[in-house]
Amino acid sequence: MLKISSEAEELAGNRLMVWWKGNGAAPVLAHDGEALLMVRAQGSASLAQMATRGHDGDVTRILCATASHLHRPRPEPLPPLVPLTQWFNTLLIAAPAHDRFWGRCSRTAHELLASPRDVTVLHGDIHHGNVLDFGELGWLAIDPKGLYGERAFDYANIFCNPDGESDLAQDNFSRRIELITEIAGIERQRLLQWVLAWTGLSTAWMLEDGSDGDIGSRLDIGRLAATALGFAD
Repeated sequence: MLKISSEAEELAGNRLMVWWKGNGAAPVLAHDGEALLMVRAQGSASLAQMATRGHDGDVTRILCATASHLHRPRPEPLPPLVPLTQWFNTLLIAAPAHDRFWGRCSRTAHELLASPRDVTVLHGDIHHGNVLDFGELGWLAIDPKGLYGERAFDYANIFCNPDGESDLAQDNFSRRIELITEIAGIERQRLLQWVLAWTGLSTAWMLEDGSDGDIGSRLDIGRLAATALGFAD
């Protein structure tokens, strides 16, 4: 699979793919500037299909295991990475401050970014379409964003995928919270805060781009997190 891009975040992601050396991510065969040649996923399984067919718990475990592999320290020097604080600028600066929901998301993000825990290399976009079946090699990640920050952030996007119907299916949200806190060893409140912050950031991006997308379901996920944190409507 050949990937060519001149976008800054894609270039950072390409360098990170090389740094991972196939441990949790697709093996890289060659890398030169804007071009990245990696092994193609040949497996037939799909995390999105598994989730929609009633195996959401198994999918969450796979995503958590993949994130754990990617977060492990390596002896090699880190490639250039983007601080997580830079990614949240849209929410912290440009989000509609007059709106109660986005204001809450912005304040929560500010608190998290001001006191980061377990800082490490981040994929930045872990979801059902970015962790693929590589057959004998197992489930491996593709398309990282090349970020650096608190590891709990990498689990937040799981809650907004693979689609609104699955994400909001009965008990899926609470089940995912329990599984991720147990498997990843993240404090429940901290994970809920990152989910709230992430839904605010992703929907702020959608507003900035003029795209409705699945903004409604993401807002609902954010409100579930806010409610679980004890915030009143």
